[in-house]
Amino acid sequence: MAHLVQQMAYVGAEPWHGLGNRLPAKQPIEVWAKSAGMDWTIQESPVRFMADSIGSLGTIHSFEDQKVLYRSDTKEALSVVSQRYQVVQPKEVLEFYRDLTDVSGYQLETAGVLKGGKKFWALAKTGQTTALKGNDQVNGYLLLATSCDGTLATTATPTTVRVVCNNTLTIAVNGASQAIKVPHSTRFDPQAVKQQLGIAVSQYDAFMYRMRTLAERKVKSHEAMNYFLRVMCDVQPGTIDPAGLANERALKRVQALYDGQGKGAELEAAKGTAWGLLNAVTEYVDHERRARSTEYRMDSAWFGQGAVLKQRALDTALQLVA
Repeated sequence: MAHLVQQMAYVGAEPWHGLGNRLPAKQPIEVWAKSAGMDWTIQESPVRFMADSIGSLGTIHSFEDQKVLYRSDTKEALSVVSQRYQVVQPKEVLEFYRDLTDVSGYQLETAGVLKGGKKFWALAKTGQTTALKGNDQVNGYLLLATSCDGTLATTATPTTVRVVCNNTLTIAVNGASQAIKVPHSTRFDPQAVKQQLGIAVSQYDAFMYRMRTLAERKVKSHEAMNYFLRVMCDVQPGTIDPAGLANERALKRVQALYDGQGKGAELEAAKGTAWGLLNAVTEYVDHERRARSTEYRMDSAWFGQGAVLKQRALDTALQLVA
């Protein structure tokens, strides 16, 4: 089976997904494009088909409503989309960060390609950082990702990474994700997105204030069990026998991560707190959830069911301090 990851690059310490080619710090966008496997373009071609015929040769026709997207380097087909579909090129994702790194102090940290080029992204550190009690450090990041197969709008997502365990969590304030989404039916305007993101990134402090309240909220053992039942099994406490749950293995694993086996579980901010509950789930999703490969787990944690599970974990944790 082909790997989801075509190529990837990173600077500094090995990223949370553990994948990629290591680069020296402060490399130009052009070097990132080559090392991250993003130095090609998406090209378009009409959809053609061969009609039934009498004899050995059929007649070739075009289907005008759609087009084929393919890689310029390998000529490998990526998807069939409508004529109205607005393509975002791999280098556009990297170029988005050029002025942010040159002027605003952002640092590109990892970038790459998934599914042979159908999905690509870049992640940059914003320079924002917070330490919860016991020096539990959380850094601010900005993730820009897109696809060319209809599975993902071009999405800029303010994100946090907990340093001790490399857990990732999308910033959400008052229950709403701060992600900016540009559907492929409209043109991607980087400057317009950055203007919107200025507001979203400024929510980092408000988000981290809520995380501090989670670190202050002590949790009793029955509250921890109820939390994991709701998040991992999507059931209300008291309505089902935990021993009969389909997701029992995952439930036991997040409990073990919370009870001390997780990275940073013994830090003051996490031990016996709502912050610890949340990080048990994010660590499970990012690093331990069963998947065909590390690449599949990463795709899920950022863009799929793993991301949904982490959002439910955040929402449920915040209910404990509401």
